[in-house]
Amino acid sequence: MGFLKIFSGKTPQDLEQRGDSFAQTDAWGKAKIEYEKALSKLEKKSPQNDAFKRRLQKKISQTKENLAGEHKKTAEDMLEAGFFEDARQYVGLALELTENSQLKDELQELSQNLDQHINKQIQLEFPEFKVFDRPEKELIRQEKKQEDDDEELRALLGRLPDEIQDAYLNYGDAFKAGYLALNQGNFEQAVSHLSKAMQDHPAPDSYIPLELATAYVNLDKYDDARPLLEDFIQQRPDALPAYQMLCEIFWEQNTFEKADQLLSSVPQELAESVAMYLLRGETLYHAEKYAEAKLYYQKFLKEYEWNEPIAKALAKTHEALGEMANARNIYRQIMDQCRSCRARIDPFVKLKYADLCFSSGLYTTEVLELYLSLAQEMPVNAAEYYQKISRIYSAQGNETEARRFQLIAEKLENGGS
Repeated sequence: MGFLKIFSGKTPQDLEQRGDSFAQTDAWGKAKIEYEKALSKLEKKSPQNDAFKRRLQKKISQTKENLAGEHKKTAEDMLEAGFFEDARQYVGLALELTENSQLKDELQELSQNLDQHINKQIQLEFPEFKVFDRPEKELIRQEKKQEDDDEELRALLGRLPDEIQDAYLNYGDAFKAGYLALNQGNFEQAVSHLSKAMQDHPAPDSYIPLELATAYVNLDKYDDARPLLEDFIQQRPDALPAYQMLCEIFWEQNTFEKADQLLSSVPQELAESVAMYLLRGETLYHAEKYAEAKLYYQKFLKEYEWNEPIAKALAKTHEALGEMANARNIYRQIMDQCRSCRARIDPFVKLKYADLCFSSGLYTTEVLELYLSLAQEMPVNAAEYYQKISRIYSAQGNETEARRFQLIAEKLENGGS
């Protein structure tokens, strides 16, 4: 998030993929946000796509259950540490999220346990006027939170250039709170804190407007984000993320000529970067000028060396044109390139290749193995992958394995593990 945010075009598929990436690292809260945004966008643009809608609703439900489980574990840890009020808040959050009757019963039992501890604490403290016990525990809790926030901030800033790290560390507590909220997906909080940070640090070359604009974009408040980004570019014309977010706004508002004008105005040192080629191609793609986008990407790959992001964009464009065999071949080429240099293959590329093969009736062992791998790498979608594995085994005549994986898929769909 923030300065390193990569433009996505924000289609429902893009948002779903981003949610899958978060789910892959057990970042359930962030995954839930992306899936919900994907569903909202889908309902606006393609409300008739019931299959996609059901898939997103299922993923939202799964992430909510996983997040509820995390909150329950946090509540248990806080109970053990003696922070009963904090633990009760997490129990409440978990109860709001879960639909699992067993987990609800466990949370209710935990809530009753907490009530007993809180009542005992009150009985012990007030008759003897032990006024220092609770404030001391609260101070410990605040110090622990401060340590956790500082550690998270250091991890986030460690990905940024030294110059930006130094600037961010000097923007004060409001910026710190806003930046953490932004990266945790709490965009309303981020806007509140970052707006205050802008008031505290009004320097024209500050990076704060970029982060505040990022929060606005994630809330779909494009009219609030746009002037911040336009002013920011005037001060820092080499700031690639600002161009990326402005393009995203123009795509969303279908003002593609403004995106073209913006990209024509970039400094020379940025004009020939791969990122700018991608932004120009993506502008053509969102304007549904797929044939032009295809030729544009093909020209790049012909004139320059192999580039995976450009290849992915070209494959996506082939799909938009209905040229599925061409798209499938490019995804296969990307995988081969990764294997040749022993690099990790992006699970999204595996999935695109496997799905294109599957939809074409290519029920091969290679595709089966890709789905097995994806079930491990992206467990949030494991039931879907096992269903396809079952169908591949059935097509190959292995009904025993077909039935086994069908049962596994059904168990996962019903909340098993």
